Amino acid sequence: MLVLSSQRRALRFNFPARTSHGALTEHVATYLLLHDTRQPEVVGWGEAAPLAGLSPDYLPGFEQHVAALCQRLNELQLTALPLEQAAELVPAHLPALRFALETAVLDLAGGGRHQLYANAFSTGQAGIPINGLVWMGDAAFMREQIRQKLAAGYSCLKLKIGSLDFDTELQLLAEIRAEAGPDRLVLRVDANGAFAPAEALGKLERLARFDLHSIEQPIRAGQWTALAQLCRQSPVPIALDEELIGLTDPAQQEALLAEVRPPYLVLKPTLLGGHAASRRWIALAEAAGANWWVTSALESNVGLNAVAQLTGEYDVDGFAQGLGTGQLYFNNVAAPLHIAEGALHYDPAGAWEAP
Repeated sequence: MLVLSSQRRALRFNFPARTSHGALTEHVATYLLLHDTRQPEVVGWGEAAPLAGLSPDYLPGFEQHVAALCQRLNELQLTALPLEQAAELVPAHLPALRFALETAVLDLAGGGRHQLYANAFSTGQAGIPINGLVWMGDAAFMREQIRQKLAAGYSCLKLKIGSLDFDTELQLLAEIRAEAGPDRLVLRVDANGAFAPAEALGKLERLARFDLHSIEQPIRAGQWTALAQLCRQSPVPIALDEELIGLTDPAQQEALLAEVRPPYLVLKPTLLGGHAASRRWIALAEAAGANWWVTSALESNVGLNAVAQLTGEYDVDGFAQGLGTGQLYFNNVAAPLHIAEGALHYDPAGAWEAP
């Protein structure tokens, strides 16, 4: 019989992680632990870590939802749990919890070895290229991060913008381009919806001189008409991020892509509802002619591993993914994940710490 339990860990940042939604110093992760009473030593792990300001399930009663899920699954007295049934056990408005249960099911099915899929990344044969993430802060803090990322060999950087004075942010971008031109460095920015629709095009035109790869979510979510116009007119390709969160109806997902016609989608399994939901967005994006990349959402290494192994199921062809958040916490779950020369790698023979 399958038994599900949970436990929590307060992850503490090495520095205040600032976004346009505010600064984060702590992030709470809830781990789901799934085992079969016939083989109790084999445990599948999953992580639910709703993100403040973004996740639909970042709610005061989230722990009650976790407890209710554990009770419901245990009362069913299942001897097997297909991935499709696991997703059905968690309402769509609890995407982080659905992601956690799916991950635990995949892990248990693989023998509790944290190898969720059999691909070149999960078997340690190849790394996944990632962008170096530069966090918001004062200009000196951001300059130091930029220098460190360039020295570490990243060929793609992503900057959070929208927190500093816009002219200061333009100066930072100018300094980066003075150090590394577009032939050496791909440069992305993420506005987290910080621009007002009336000013967005003017700001995008000023940003365009830095040969940016893309800008994520220039205006806040829910403004499809304005966003569609921006996608048509912007000299910087636009990637949808927050726009996808909470949009779980397939018909509405198709309607969004048909109306807005974005060049890119940014896919965060924790925020979108897990493995199956992310695969569905990928299929829709490719049918609509949009490119995509996958991004972690400040999970610990348990969630990051799941996101990365899902990404490894696809041929990203050297296209940088957003999987560089594993070094943010000083009390992360120890895992055989490491970054080298701008790529994330996994050692399937390496040791894991219990969450």
